[in-house]
Amino acid sequence: MYKRPRARPLAVGFGAAALVVTFAAATANAGPARPSTAAERYGWGAPLPEWSDEFGYGSEADPAVPDRDKWRLAGGGPGECWPGHGDNGRRCDANTRVVGGVLRMTGEANGDSGWLASPYGQRYGRWEARVRSRATARDNGRQYHPLLILWPDSGKHPQDGEYDYLENGAPGEQCAEAFLHYPHPEDVPVQQEFAQKCGVDLSRWHNVAIEWTEDHLRGFIDGKEWFRFSGGANADRACVQCAPSMHQTIQLDNFHGDDMQSAVYEIDWARVYDLPDNEGVR
Repeated sequence: MYKRPRARPLAVGFGAAALVVTFAAATANAGPARPSTAAERYGWGAPLPEWSDEFGYGSEADPAVPDRDKWRLAGGGPGECWPGHGDNGRRCDANTRVVGGVLRMTGEANGDSGWLASPYGQRYGRWEARVRSRATARDNGRQYHPLLILWPDSGKHPQDGEYDYLENGAPGEQCAEAFLHYPHPEDVPVQQEFAQKCGVDLSRWHNVAIEWTEDHLRGFIDGKEWFRFSGGANADRACVQCAPSMHQTIQLDNFHGDDMQSAVYEIDWARVYDLPDNEGVR
């Protein structure tokens, strides 16, 4: 089963040989508008059609199950559930539906929430999604966590790493955060890097991307780079970009149990891109 068996990390880095770019949003310069996706700005080409989803189906009147050729469902199938993150609440298929051309995950007050995973993994590549999130009830201090994750195909964490290229402690926050986990043994402290970009209203649509190569990890928001990590290997861990094959997951995680502040996490599209020299490594 595809679960994240860890608590939200508190430590930030362990003396890595990595470059981190963290900054507040800058005022836009005058002149022609630049592309708002990393794929357009950096010429990533066409997304892989069998791995990507524009969510151009479903409606408010007739919500659709996500395309089962492209996604694994919570609980293993329609109408099913399994335990949530850290056994908090449940991840239920019914909490993830395509509605009016948008994937909508709902986190309920009782702790049930959405989850989705791609069946397609690769070592190295590019992933980009257009997302927004918001709370739908008063703030009670028990918020859901919206995430975009590259999760190891092996299911082995932390041994095979984990790249949370968007992970926020509450829907609609004003700072985007990312946690990039080094591959490392279970018997050492959490080994990770952290990035933050403030001035990003996550209740509004933003395009969030990660590029993973044999040389680095790079993160983008609306086509602009906001983090870059490379290396960092030591006696306790492999280099940060040295994980094996991974796949996309989209999660609205419960860290508290029940009596949650209800929330909605929406995804307009999710796209996967190959690297030009990536043939034969999937």
